[in-house]
Amino acid sequence: MMVTCIILVVLIACTSPAASLIRDTSDVSKIRKNIMEQIFEKYDPTVPPNFIEEIPVESSIQLYILSIDTINDSSMDFSVSMFIRQRWTDIRLKYNNTIGVSRLELDTKVMKNVWVPDMFITNEKKADIHHVTVPNMLMHIYPNGNILYSMRCDLVDFSDAYTTGNLVYRWHDDPIVYDKYMSLPQFQLDGITTYSCDKVYHGIKHKYTCLKMDIALTRNFGYHLTQIYISSFLIVILSWVSFWINVDATPARISIGILTVLTITTQSSGARESLPKVSYVKAIDIWMAVCLLFVFGALIEFAFVNVLSRVERRRMSSRSKRSNEPNLLSNVKTINRDKMADFILFVKRSLTNREKARIVDKLSRVIFPFVFLTFNIIYWSVYALWEPELR
Repeated sequence: MMVTCIILVVLIACTSPAASLIRDTSDVSKIRKNIMEQIFEKYDPTVPPNFIEEIPVESSIQLYILSIDTINDSSMDFSVSMFIRQRWTDIRLKYNNTIGVSRLELDTKVMKNVWVPDMFITNEKKADIHHVTVPNMLMHIYPNGNILYSMRCDLVDFSDAYTTGNLVYRWHDDPIVYDKYMSLPQFQLDGITTYSCDKVYHGIKHKYTCLKMDIALTRNFGYHLTQIYISSFLIVILSWVSFWINVDATPARISIGILTVLTITTQSSGARESLPKVSYVKAIDIWMAVCLLFVFGALIEFAFVNVLSRVERRRMSSRSKRSNEPNLLSNVKTINRDKMADFILFVKRSLTNREKARIVDKLSRVIFPFVFLTFNIIYWSVYALWEPELR
């Protein structure tokens, strides 16, 4: 009998804390439920706070950027995934903190009963709120009426329904939180700058509160160096090979000239398609234009020396037709002085045209590389050294 009593006491002692915990949890749940019923009893979510007093609601914004990806150069847009947190005060939701409830956590169903500042982006193309596995939103209500509202979405920034007399946005003390070592394809994140502003629509006298965020991205040069610059540089050098080919080798020289011009033109078109269509001249536009000018100049140089060569061949053919004897010197005495003078002048002109073609080729071997090298020095000095200082 004594043993049974001891066991009974031990069981009572062990089960008492659990029962107390259940009662405490149940009491807290009831207290929270009573508080929510009390504050939402006469609450109207369609009316903003301080509406009667005509005092604008001040909402602070904080962004937690998770990732920036899908950067499209041609359409000049990108995708960003982030948490957006708003903080504002609604005195209608104040409650007594003496009962030990430090905050109220609301689910998505109850959130619909709370007034929330409207937000949108002026340059937004598409925005979504994540719903996996449930809508990624949370709301906390504090005893003094402060509200923390957070949601995970793509982008959001401005107010349209309420003017500055009803709602004012401001950035949080730590407005943007992101990984400074975030890895982006073909780009590097230099920094994010925030601004506050007021927006005025045409034909509307009222001002609307807005916030701005500038994301500074620097293009990684390695991809474009290998895909565009080095290849176009080699194509320009290839066009100079024709200067070392005999002027009479017309098929070889014209093939090199036409192929290099077509290759540079195709590469320039491909570069423009992958880059944004803007009104100003880009650095890559200048580079491709100069490369096209050099390969086209090499083709024009061949056309010039080819004309000189054909003139000479035509004159040589004309001379052979006028000469009836195989030995020209044996018939010199039969040619009058006027014809002899014309013949000597003809020979001199023929030799001069031939030499002109060779001289042009020799000069082109030096002038084209020298001018292209000078252009490269100026180009890379301006865009590699001065451009960072001008931004």
